[in-house]
Amino acid sequence: MKKTLATFTVEYQQVMDEEGNVDQLLMPNLTESQIKELYHLMKLARTFDEKLFLLQRSGKVGTYAQIKGQEAQVATGYILQKTDWIAPSFREMGVYIARGADRVKIVQGWKGDVRANEDDPKTARSLPVAVPIATQCLHACGIAWASKLRGEKDVCVTYIGDGGTSEGDFYEALNFAGELKLGVIIYCQNNQWAISTPRTKQTAAQTIAQKAIAAGINCIQIDGNDVIGVYKAMSDAIARGRSGEGPTLIEAITFRMGDHTTSDDASKYRDPKLVEEWKIKDPLLRLEKYFKKIGTWSDDYGKFVVAECEKEAEAAITAALAIAPPSPKNLFAHVYETLPPDLVEEEAEVLSDVETRKSLYANTTKTGGA
Repeated sequence: MKKTLATFTVEYQQVMDEEGNVDQLLMPNLTESQIKELYHLMKLARTFDEKLFLLQRSGKVGTYAQIKGQEAQVATGYILQKTDWIAPSFREMGVYIARGADRVKIVQGWKGDVRANEDDPKTARSLPVAVPIATQCLHACGIAWASKLRGEKDVCVTYIGDGGTSEGDFYEALNFAGELKLGVIIYCQNNQWAISTPRTKQTAAQTIAQKAIAAGINCIQIDGNDVIGVYKAMSDAIARGRSGEGPTLIEAITFRMGDHTTSDDASKYRDPKLVEEWKIKDPLLRLEKYFKKIGTWSDDYGKFVVAECEKEAEAAITAALAIAPPSPKNLFAHVYETLPPDLVEEEAEVLSDVETRKSLYANTTKTGGA
C-alpha cells in the first residue's frame, strides 16, 4: 500500500521588480520617508563598502568581504527593535549600519582591532562577525531559547550564505529551532556562489528555502535585491517569531557582484556576462526607478544622498585610521571571564616577546642599524 502522507510548497515573493514596479497587494506599511531612509542606508552601505575595499588594497585594513549587490540586507536590520538580536556571518555590514552601529567601530573592526566590539550601546545585541561557516546559526538558537525561557518577545536573526546551508551546524540549528519553536529568523543570502562553487553545484535541492520543511519550519524564497520585499518578508517572520509561532527560513535570491573576499579573484571562475546580467537587478537602481515612477526622485536628491554618505564614511575612516593599535593584551581580554593557567602563561610570553622586540628595535634605531 502506498499513500501520500504530506505535501509541501515553497512560495516565492517579490514586491518590487527590476523596473521599480510594485505589487500593491504585497506592499508593506511603509511611508515615503521610511523608503527614502532605506535608500539612504543602502547608499551608505555601498559607500562604506567601496571605501573599505580600497583601504584593503592600500594595506590599511585586513581581508575584506564586499557586500556590493546585496545592500537590500539593510531592511533586515532597519525593522528590528533595539532588544532584538543578530548573529551575523561576515557579509552583513549593511545590517550593522542599519542598526545604528558606530561607524568608526565598523572600520576599526575591519582593521582587525578587537576593541571595535566594545562599548557600543546601539549594537549591544549585535554579535561580532563570525567567520566559521554556520556556527552563528546555533548561537542564534541559544539566544532565542534564552529569550523564550525568560518570557521575552525578542527575535534573533542569523545570516548565512548559500554555501553555509550545506554545513551540519545549519541543519542542527534548524532542528533545534523547529522543535523548540524559537523566535529565530534564518536569513540566507543566496548570492549564487560559495567562493568558487556555484549554487548549481552546492546542493541538489531545488530551493534552499525547502531545507526548512523537514524541521517543521516556515520558509519562503524572496527577491533579495528588492529592499521593500525584504522588509515585507522580515516583517512577517518577526511577527511569527514574537507570537510564538516559531522560526522562519528566508532564502533571499541575490548576487555577489564582487569577489568572495579581497583574497579571491572571481574572474578565474565566473563568466563576466553573468555579472552584467545582474547589474540591472541592482537594489539601488531599482529603488531609484521606483522613485521616478512615483515622482519623488530628483537629481538634486540623488546628489544630496551621495554627498551625505561620502561625508559620513570619510569622517569614520579618518577617525578609525587615527586610532592607535591595541595592546597585545586585547588578544586575551575577552576569551574567558577568568583566564585559565595555560593562557595566563601564554599571555605573559606574548607580552614579554613584544617588549623584547621593542627594545631591539629601539637599540637598532639608536645605532643606525638596518
